[in-house]
Amino acid sequence: MHHLWRQITRKEDPQRLQNHDAQLEAHMTTKDLLGLGLGMVVGTAIFTLPGIVAAEHTGPAVALSFIVGALGAGLAALAYAEMAATLPVAGSAFSWIGVLFGEGFGWIAGWLMLSEYFLAITFVASGWSAYVQGFLGEFGFHLPAFLSSGYNPKTGGVFDIFAALAIILVAILLTKRLRGVNRVENLLVVLKIAVVLLFVIVGITAIHPENYHPFLPAHKPGTSFGGVTGVMAGAAQIFVAYGGFDVIASNTAETKDPGKNMPRGILGTLLIGSSLFVAVSLVLVGMFSYQKYANNPEASAWALRQSGHLLTANLLAVVAIVGMFASLIGTQLASSRLVYAFGRDGMLPKRLGRINHNHLPINALLVVTIAAVVVGSMLPFTFLANLVSAGTLISFIFVALGIYALRPREGKDLPLPKFRMPFYPVLPGISVLVSLAIFLELSSDAKTLTAVWFLIGVVIYLLYGKNHSSNATETAPKELK
Repeated sequence: MHHLWRQITRKEDPQRLQNHDAQLEAHMTTKDLLGLGLGMVVGTAIFTLPGIVAAEHTGPAVALSFIVGALGAGLAALAYAEMAATLPVAGSAFSWIGVLFGEGFGWIAGWLMLSEYFLAITFVASGWSAYVQGFLGEFGFHLPAFLSSGYNPKTGGVFDIFAALAIILVAILLTKRLRGVNRVENLLVVLKIAVVLLFVIVGITAIHPENYHPFLPAHKPGTSFGGVTGVMAGAAQIFVAYGGFDVIASNTAETKDPGKNMPRGILGTLLIGSSLFVAVSLVLVGMFSYQKYANNPEASAWALRQSGHLLTANLLAVVAIVGMFASLIGTQLASSRLVYAFGRDGMLPKRLGRINHNHLPINALLVVTIAAVVVGSMLPFTFLANLVSAGTLISFIFVALGIYALRPREGKDLPLPKFRMPFYPVLPGISVLVSLAIFLELSSDAKTLTAVWFLIGVVIYLLYGKNHSSNATETAPKELK
């Protein structure tokens, strides 16, 4: 048992990680990082979740759920910013926790992150499919029920063909050099933000004040609707929206001057994204009674159509269809970098850590794409939202705890970062508690499946990772210069 504990707590050598990651091309600026983060935040969730959460949990008070989510995400963002500035390596929490606590803890953090990233791909693709089908439905085109959604006995859904198509197309785009991909994504993000603002401006003209009353419905006993319980349950479901800066952090090794650009990208994404979420939520529930949005994953476009703004509705649908590709770019990019980091460190087969002639981890991208197509086209949309939120919240908890191990090493064997989380040691602890409180409000299915995924990760580490990790096969680590 003592020998196993020594293996689990073998700390990664940050210099080795940086040397290996030197094969990746460092080209991203603050603008590119904001494009990645906002591509995820101002993506599927903003076009889909406000209406669903209002109908299922909060009523008109859905904006409060986004504010609670922003509080939890904001605290975690501060921790992520310090981590990324101090340890500019690929793999974000997987690599950071491996350096600070040991490879076993790093593997579990990374394994849980993989569920977050992987399910985020499928969540975004599922939302994209809903908007494509809603738009094409306006012209009389309808898919057969069994190809229109993931498994759903009520509707006859079996396989979401449009979701699978989106994942494959984005994977093809990501096989190209990333400079071109970043330009495409930045353009799509600007377009999405412009249309979100257009929705808010046009939607304000269709608001009926009576739809806000009562703003926070009373809690219905035995359910997750209404009152503080509803707000917290809603915050848990929408937390998928705040995974954007996690996506940013996964690309630290490909960022110019990460000590400066990473904090700007992470905190900027949170501030802009949260403001847009609150604005869209307030307008949406003011246009129609929240009950109208039940099981409607294209609520924003639907509300505009029903209020007579057909041109704006179709424009929003088209931009959502095109713009959600920006979210897919970010999530598939982050997933492939995490799987690359697993291969780089020997926790999964080494071939996953190989880089091709374009400085891209093509093997990792292929694995992520195949897995996402197989699973993501078969699971229903709201179920995916809960699962992604679970992975996001656990990552936030790991990273906030990591600050306590990081701070004593800064200026010694690790460099002093250009950004540090304020009010240490109090704020990291508060961050942990807030994320934990939101996690506990997730559905029982999400928590159960997260526990199962955790156990699978433990088994993989014990049977493969601990014997094949770079720490097990290479010399003792050196200090980071």
